[in-house]
Amino acid sequence: MAQTTETVPRTPAGQPGTPRTPRVHRAWFVAAVTFVTIIGAAAFASLPGLLIEPLHEEFEWSRGTIGFAVSVNLALYGLTAPFAAALMDRFGIRKVVAVALTIISAGSVLTVWMTAAWQLVLYWGVLVGLGSGSMALAFAATVTNRWFVARRGLVTGILTAAGASGQLIFLPLLSWLVEHHGWRPAAVTVSLAALAVVPFVWLLLRDHPADVRLAPYGGEYADKPAPVTGAARRAVTVLLKAARTGPFWLLAGSFAICGASTNGLVKTHFVPAAHDHGMPVTAAAGLLAVIGVFDVVGTIASGWFTDRFSPRRLLAVYYALRGISLLFLPLLLAPSVHPPMLFFIVFYGLDWVATVPPTIALCREHYGEDSAIVFGWVLASHQVGAAVVAFAGGVARDVFGRYDVVWYASGALCAAAALMALVIREPRPNPGLLPAG
Repeated sequence: MAQTTETVPRTPAGQPGTPRTPRVHRAWFVAAVTFVTIIGAAAFASLPGLLIEPLHEEFEWSRGTIGFAVSVNLALYGLTAPFAAALMDRFGIRKVVAVALTIISAGSVLTVWMTAAWQLVLYWGVLVGLGSGSMALAFAATVTNRWFVARRGLVTGILTAAGASGQLIFLPLLSWLVEHHGWRPAAVTVSLAALAVVPFVWLLLRDHPADVRLAPYGGEYADKPAPVTGAARRAVTVLLKAARTGPFWLLAGSFAICGASTNGLVKTHFVPAAHDHGMPVTAAAGLLAVIGVFDVVGTIASGWFTDRFSPRRLLAVYYALRGISLLFLPLLLAPSVHPPMLFFIVFYGLDWVATVPPTIALCREHYGEDSAIVFGWVLASHQVGAAVVAFAGGVARDVFGRYDVVWYASGALCAAAALMALVIREPRPNPGLLPAG
C-alpha cells in the first residue's frame, strides 16, 4: 500500500525540487495520527448511554430531560461540522482540532460539579457538542481529501472505524467505572482522554502535503493553497449551492435516518433498554463494545467496497439490512446474553457506520472541492436525526414505560433511507457541480 517512488516537480517556493523517495509515504503517518486522535476523542461518545440511569437515580431528572441534553450534544456535533471544515481551510487542521479537544475536555470535567439539569445541557450538551463537532468526521474527510488521491475509500473507512475502536476501548472501562465508582470518575476519564491526545495533534499532524514538500498519496505535487478567509460565509454559501441540487437532499435525508438509528437510538438508549429487561449495565455496555469490534471490520470493508462498487447501491443495501435488524431487536432483549442477541450484535455492528464511506464518496463525486463542507452539512443532518431520536426515545420510555415503539419506527425509517439512496442519480462525467471555494 505504501508509495515507494515520488517525484516533486518543485518546492513550495516554486523552485525546481529534487525527487523524494520515502519508504512509506508521509500520508500514512498523518492518517495514523488522525486515527489515534479520533480514538482519544471517542470517549465522549461512549458515555451518554451510561449516564441515563445514574443521573436519573441521583438527581431524579426524567429520562426525557437527560435525553434533551444528549440531543443538544448530538445536534451541535453535526451543526458545527461544516463550519469546522471551513475553519480548517482558514486556520489549519492542527489548531482547530487541538482547540476542539480542549473544549471537550473542559466540558466533560465540569459535569463533575453540576447540580442542575441546565448545567448538564451547558457542559455536556453545548461545550462537548461544539468541541466534538469541530473535529468529528469532517476532520477525517479533510485529512483524506488533502493527503490522499488513491485509496481514499479505504482510508475513509479506516478513519471512520477509529470512532468504533475508541468505543471498543472506552465502553468497558467507563461502564466498570460507573458500576463500581459512580459516573463522576467516568466523566473525568473522558476529559483526560481528550486532553491526552492534544500533544500528538500539535507535534505530529501536518496540515497539507506541501508542508513537507510531498505530493498527496497517489497524486501530483501542488503548492499549499492560501488560507481561505470567511469560513462561516463559505460554509453557508456552499450549503446554499448544494441545497439547489437533488442529491444533497437525498444524502441529507438518508443520513439523518442513519443518525437516528445509530447514535440517537442504539448508542444512547440500548444500555438503559437492556437494563429494563434485567440485563446488567456492564453486560449491556459490553455488547455495545462488541458492536464496535465488528463496526471496525464493517467500515473498513465498506471503504474497500466503495472503491469498487456503486456507492448508492451500497447505501441501499446497508440501510435495508439495518432496518431489518432493528425490527427484530425488541424480541431479543432479555436478562442475559443469548445466541440470537449475539447474532444481532454482529450483524448490526457490521452495518453501524458502513454508510459513511459511500456517503463521503457521493459527496466527493457530486460536489468536488467543496465535498468536505458539503459532507459537513450532510453530517449535520445525521446528528439532527440522532438528536431527535435521543430526545424522543427518552420521552417514549417515560410515556410508554418501554422502548419498543422507537425500535419499530427506526426500522421503518431505514427502509425509507434505502429507497432514498437508490434514487440518487449517478454523477455527471465531469464531477464537481460546485465551484471550488
